[in-house]
Amino acid sequence: MNQPSSLLRRAPYVVSYWDDDGRLIFDNYATGRRISADPVASTVLHFFDRWRSAKDAARHLSDFTPASVHKTVAALERHALLVRKSAKDNGHSSALASWQRDGWNPAAGFFHLSTKDVPYVDERSAADIIGASRTTPRPMPAIVKRYPSARVHRLPPIAAAGEYVDVLRARRTWRRFSRRKISSEQLSSLLKLTFGVQDWLKLGGGRRAPLKTAPSGGARHPIEAYVLVKAVEGVAPGIYHYVADRHQLELLHRDRRPRRVSRYLPTQVWFDDAAAAVFMTAVFARVQWRYKFARAYRVVLAESGHLCQNFCLTATWLGLAPFCSMALADSLIEQDLGIDGVSESVLYACGVGARPTRPGSPAWPDGRSR
Repeated sequence: MNQPSSLLRRAPYVVSYWDDDGRLIFDNYATGRRISADPVASTVLHFFDRWRSAKDAARHLSDFTPASVHKTVAALERHALLVRKSAKDNGHSSALASWQRDGWNPAAGFFHLSTKDVPYVDERSAADIIGASRTTPRPMPAIVKRYPSARVHRLPPIAAAGEYVDVLRARRTWRRFSRRKISSEQLSSLLKLTFGVQDWLKLGGGRRAPLKTAPSGGARHPIEAYVLVKAVEGVAPGIYHYVADRHQLELLHRDRRPRRVSRYLPTQVWFDDAAAAVFMTAVFARVQWRYKFARAYRVVLAESGHLCQNFCLTATWLGLAPFCSMALADSLIEQDLGIDGVSESVLYACGVGARPTRPGSPAWPDGRSR
């Protein structure tokens, strides 16, 4: 009888595809390990659909020599495509089990994990960030789309006066900040009007759903907010969790010296003088409970965008300088927040600082300050 320590099974989170060079790639998206291999590897992986030993495989795959089967099995285990029954879970695999049950894998799981912790280009100038890339030889695509042969209906001018229009047009992503602290009242307004529960919707049976200032698919509201406080009057530097229904901050880590924002937003040193940054995470189980298909992952991403725009508009209305970024040091942020990166994972960051005293920042391309 096989001993448990000798039993192997194929990893449950493996996808395969051919790359541009014609190589067959096997990608374990739970571990981030990928290799190129001969298609015969698929035959071996197929055999290990349940706990079996290398000896079982050698007996079953009689078209190959036992030595070649043992060698292939060892290579597949080494590259995490086969897992040993006695091996410890890496953390992601067990967390992905709910994604599997709810029909989110492989589409959402593969996208979610294979797009984390990517390398970032150090882009220091506005031309690098907004304009032509130094690394892409292709010309920039057209920014607007037109149908030249279509019949045109001209729209009347808009009513351009009023505070709402002024705030909407003044919203910019700022990259220069004053060293001044922002007030705790300003931070309070930002958090409450962006992430806070405004009211409750009674659903019957004692259940209720939160109502916030941004739409949420199925009123599931999967987004949580964690605040990196650097320079806020009356609030000690550190990392906090925002309690959306009680409008409170829960201290997770207190800092003797404020952390650099660019530690979490790689290469983006211009955000280091900001007063606070907010990391938006998603608790995916809230959405998976209702939506048993991978497309719902899009809903979560869209919701983080709704919230970020509300944050930036509120900051603009308060006379502050907001920013946002999706270039994240994913695993580092999740480690410092104490979340596993699968059942709860960081998606988006926004932040705010006091506006610099130097005029014209940020300016429109013609140099006018709006």
